Amino acid sequence: MAQQQNLMDRKKLCCSICLDLLKDPVTIPCGHSYCMSCINSHWDEEDQKEIHSCPQCRQTFRPRPVLVKNTMLADLVEDLKKTGLKTAPADHCYAGPEDVACDFCSGRKLKALKSCLQCLVSYCEQHLQPHYESSAFEKHKLVHPSKKLQENICTHHGIAMKIFCRTDQQCICYVCSMDEHKGHNTVLASEERCERQGELATSRQKIQQRIQDREKDVKVLQQEVENISRSADKAVKNTEKIFTQLVRLIKNRSSDVKQHIRSRQKNEVSQAKELQEKLQMELVELRRKDTELEQLLHTEDHIQFLHNYPSLACLSESTNTPSINISPLRYFEDVMAAVSEVKDKLQDILSDVWTKISLTETDVDNLLPQAEPKTRAGFLRCSQQITLDLNTAHTQLLLSEGNRKATVMSEKQMYSSHQDRFTDMFQVLSRETLSGRHYWEVERSRHEVSVAVTYKDISRTGYESGFGNDDKSWALECFNNSFEFRHNSIITFISGPQSSRVGVYLDHRAGVLSFYSVSDTMTLLHRVQTTFTQPLYQGLGVFGSHGDGSAAELCKLE
Repeated sequence: MAQQQNLMDRKKLCCSICLDLLKDPVTIPCGHSYCMSCINSHWDEEDQKEIHSCPQCRQTFRPRPVLVKNTMLADLVEDLKKTGLKTAPADHCYAGPEDVACDFCSGRKLKALKSCLQCLVSYCEQHLQPHYESSAFEKHKLVHPSKKLQENICTHHGIAMKIFCRTDQQCICYVCSMDEHKGHNTVLASEERCERQGELATSRQKIQQRIQDREKDVKVLQQEVENISRSADKAVKNTEKIFTQLVRLIKNRSSDVKQHIRSRQKNEVSQAKELQEKLQMELVELRRKDTELEQLLHTEDHIQFLHNYPSLACLSESTNTPSINISPLRYFEDVMAAVSEVKDKLQDILSDVWTKISLTETDVDNLLPQAEPKTRAGFLRCSQQITLDLNTAHTQLLLSEGNRKATVMSEKQMYSSHQDRFTDMFQVLSRETLSGRHYWEVERSRHEVSVAVTYKDISRTGYESGFGNDDKSWALECFNNSFEFRHNSIITFISGPQSSRVGVYLDHRAGVLSFYSVSDTMTLLHRVQTTFTQPLYQGLGVFGSHGDGSAAELCKLE
């Protein structure tokens, strides 16, 4: 309590100008006291006005009052100093570089508590008191401390700007309104502010509504993310279980087939060895007979020859030779053919399953539309490994490089018969379906190459099986010195830089198909905007002469 009382006493004995304890205190006619040097400095600035006022109550005096030291106040100040109290405010009360300083403080300035829009001055707590105590300041507008008060002063006339010119859309002072802005549509700044504040309130309501809508959208998307994650985890777990069962089933069936083959092998080998032993015994007997006959033929004694002839002649008669059955070899070939057929059917089934999976993709990736990439690096982020389907390749196309390269050969390849194989065009399709966003590149030889996308049900025979000859395929024909785009037998001639590499970008859902010439830069050759109704397959056509090395290859992209 004693400390609080001392602080109150100190406040009463402080100069409201320097905010320090009074030095050589003087009391002016209105009753307020100041340091003699502070009030003299204040009045020195007012000498030109010939009217002197109190910094606190604004009472004016004429002439300038004569100042006399107030000895009683001086004694009180000395007594207060003896208490050992600090004579300056705490450091945190002073204005720093980031703070608005009091315009009335001399020396080290305190932080401003308020700024006055009428006085265009900022005040600390002490210097602000007259605005609260005197009726002369009742209409003054106090705001939070601002460093921008001088922006309210007209740079031409040095007075406050309180008018808004709607014609020039700027704040002006009243002198400006009668000078260069004369005849303009002008209103009080407060009136313009009210109108625009109403507009801002309306805009803010709209923004707040959008914020609420977006917050709801965010919550919905968050719930969707959680649902997607749960569903995906469940799908992964169940599909892994199903594929594990499928793999186990295949392994079990493989083991059964292997065991069956080995059992058949054992039986057939046993029978063959038994027959082999019989044949070996027969060979021994036949060789013995042959020796005896040879000896008989060389006998010189006629009587001995005739005596032994009956028994040897009987032995020389042929016996029944067991037949050799080679059907097991055919059996093993049939087993291999049956297993190969199962593999082809399983491959087709898995391909159909993947197609169904692709068609049932959710629209999560389309929540935000994705534009076509602008750089090769952007395209490469859409790339995936694509391989060619051997069951679709024309018999004079040799697939190599991991089924990524197709080369025209002079001799037919020993491919099995398959309903998906092209019979009239040197073409081949990819194994993978394309139903999202994809990018791939094709390295081509010097001869004609067709780079295409097509539905799976494209014809495999005749004219319509050629890429671009029906409404089920879209193809870029690459010649030595030119390009053509074909669809539904309609040809579009294209000019563009020649390159051995062609890039293809597909956005199945957006219906965008773009072809690029790829070298040091990427040049758009042709873009298609349509609606794809089925999953697509990548197609390659190579049309060089037989055996001349014409080839096209799906590039490895990293």
